[in-house]
Amino acid sequence: MLDYADLLKLKRWNTPTVYNGWESVTKKDRLDVRCNREEVKDFMPQMGSMAGYAVTVTFEPSNKDHFVNNEDKWHRYREYLVSVPGPKIVVVQDFDSPDKIIGSFWGEVCSNMHRALGCVGTVTDGAIRDVDEMTNAGFKALARRLCVGHAYSVPVAWGVPVEVYGCNVNPGDLIHADKHGFLVIPEDDQKFLVEAVVYMDTNECLTTISAARQGVGKPLDQVVLDLDQASARFAENKEAMQKRFQLK
Repeated sequence: MLDYADLLKLKRWNTPTVYNGWESVTKKDRLDVRCNREEVKDFMPQMGSMAGYAVTVTFEPSNKDHFVNNEDKWHRYREYLVSVPGPKIVVVQDFDSPDKIIGSFWGEVCSNMHRALGCVGTVTDGAIRDVDEMTNAGFKALARRLCVGHAYSVPVAWGVPVEVYGCNVNPGDLIHADKHGFLVIPEDDQKFLVEAVVYMDTNECLTTISAARQGVGKPLDQVVLDLDQASARFAENKEAMQKRFQLK
């Protein structure tokens, strides 16, 4: 588990950059990446990235049967949130999604409540509403769309595995998210993650990006040669980092 300072460092990078770091330290195949496999929209892109640990909840606003004893359910759900250290990202599976979304788990009240309980944002495969008020609360949201009401919105189950946008998320998973989507980083890939993100971003700047930017005005055959050499240095630097972390 990363400490708070490392999470703050991760917030300084976009999610594709964090992915590049993850890809360089994981022993998994890159096709096994856990991220959204469907389109998701960031409704607060101006807030930048968010990073935190998943707390999970399901709901089904079209089913009024869940509304029985709803105040007790909200109380027990809030107790669950309190029991988990932050920063937290609330991952919400909407059982009505995507075909009959009728109500939102999120709005001005719910986002302020979760912010007070240490949550920094949400990834929901349902809808949100009160988008300006949620932004004012400092609560970031990735969602499928907007809607106007909440219908019979109440927590159904919490602290359970969920699936959103074709990705399985477990309570406690590390999540990084921004306007590109979200990335779930397994615990065994976190040890060198922050160092790898910084290193790989610098590696790009020192090699392939520099060669491309400095190629303006050069003969094209020289640009091709420079890019080939830069790509080779990029790969060598990556391998050196992996050996230093004893990943190879």
